[in-house]
Amino acid sequence: MELTNHHHLPYNPKLVELAKELRKNMTKAERKLWYEYLNNFQYRVHRQRPIDQFIVDFYCPELKLVIEIDGDSHNREDAQAYDLERTQILAGYELTVIRFTNQEVLSNFEGVCGVIGSLIPPTPLDKGGFDPP
Repeated sequence: MELTNHHHLPYNPKLVELAKELRKNMTKAERKLWYEYLNNFQYRVHRQRPIDQFIVDFYCPELKLVIEIDGDSHNREDAQAYDLERTQILAGYELTVIRFTNQEVLSNFEGVCGVIGSLIPPTPLDKGGFDPP
């Protein structure tokens, strides 16, 4: 694992090639979220990003946000325990981890985008934010 300064998260360089392959072979739900929302998100989002010993589905550094899209295999008890441990490790880097199922992305896309959008902090008024009436 590489040592990093406070601006970069540690990652296992051995995961870089696998991450590239995963980017080429995204699930239907990952493709939908990427091409219809995150690809043009107001903050930069990385796909299949190595962090520590993991590859997260989507990572937004400015928001310190990890977005995971879970398939059916995540319903197994052992997978849920692994996901919990993984979430706790990522939270140790002060990252917020949110999870959606493939089915949520495919059947409630606007709701999923609404949850992600709700995590964007409001723009301060002195930076051009909106002052509601």
